[in-house]
Amino acid sequence: MTAATPQIDIMGEEAIRDPYGAFAPLRSERPVYWDPKYRSWLITRHEYVSAALRDDRFSSDRIAPFIERKLSAPDTDPLLRQAFEVLRHWMVFQDEPSHMRLRNLVRRAFTPRAVAKMQERVAALSAELLAGIPMGEEFDLVAEFAFPLPAIIIAEMLGVPPEDRDTFKHWTEDVAPLVSAGLDDPERYNRATSAMDALVAYFTGLIRRFEGEPADNLISALLAARDDGGSLSEAEVVATCTLLLFGGHETTANLIANSMLALLRHPEQLAALRDGRIAPRQAVEEFLRYDGPGKAVVRIMREDTEFAGETLRKGQRVFLLLAAANHDPDVFDDPDVLRLDRAENPHVAFGFGPHFCLGSALARLEASIAVPALVAGLPGVRLADRQLRWQQVLLTRGLQELWLHNEGSSE
Repeated sequence: MTAATPQIDIMGEEAIRDPYGAFAPLRSERPVYWDPKYRSWLITRHEYVSAALRDDRFSSDRIAPFIERKLSAPDTDPLLRQAFEVLRHWMVFQDEPSHMRLRNLVRRAFTPRAVAKMQERVAALSAELLAGIPMGEEFDLVAEFAFPLPAIIIAEMLGVPPEDRDTFKHWTEDVAPLVSAGLDDPERYNRATSAMDALVAYFTGLIRRFEGEPADNLISALLAARDDGGSLSEAEVVATCTLLLFGGHETTANLIANSMLALLRHPEQLAALRDGRIAPRQAVEEFLRYDGPGKAVVRIMREDTEFAGETLRKGQRVFLLLAAANHDPDVFDDPDVLRLDRAENPHVAFGFGPHFCLGSALARLEASIAVPALVAGLPGVRLADRQLRWQQVLLTRGLQELWLHNEGSSE
């Protein structure tokens, strides 16, 4: 290939601030590119990202090799190894047949009925959180609304008592970089190990409680799936609880905050949603495409593979850049424009193929209720005059904070 290589640092300031603009030259000129700095393949074109997500030569099992390669020494911190052993049992880091075994068992606890019955609770909690937002003052939407809403919902679904829910904020904040960064940063391991240890101990205690006194929650449903002949071990139940806790709130929190930022930057689209000209569910699909909560997913090559004119070697790491795929002009008209009325929207915000996000229905439900509630409940809201601060990670796309000014009624 003779095309010039665009200069990009996937963890640089520009790529963190605006991944869509930063990845565009790469998608156009080198859609399958070996990044020598991070020793990884970067795949950016929608066609290739979608194909790789369906191709079992691109392995999701990136945790087990890491444990064997870097955490097998006798002097390895036992808490660090425990943290990665929990991640090892996450279904998102499993290949077939283990992935489908876990997914089918968890699906029994995560049914459409279980999600649908949360609709009234999401609406009520949205109203409750909105009522607490101060009038005539600046406030951080992430801290006051976007983060607590899905955190409380998933905690309730798991069966976590109300008095314990605040502690999850600190645990998940510490564990999140372990999963989201995707790069070798030893410091983040140190911050995450104690939080993961606390989560394991806490969920083990809840499992003991619900083994003796089953209730209408996800933990009891997971235990029932195990007792009905499923093959969920206790370690897998604990790991699945941490996965649901992490995936059930961080993704949606980022989606809500990113969506409000997009609307405030596009007042004509905000007006269309507020006036009822756009259905909330349709708007959410465009929010997912335009500035969704996932920037990339990681795969490891299972074998030497010829792909899109390049040779990807066994064991090499691959970043499938969802953010770039969702702004591919070969698939989306005016990809860098927020258009809530898009009739067709084949985005890959929740992945594609066998690993399509199991919690996507819950995230869609929460966003389709929460964002319209914000739009209706804060008619005079505007962006505060502060610099945006994005999370300094590769795999997720989320704001550290989103300061808004609530001016009250616009009438």
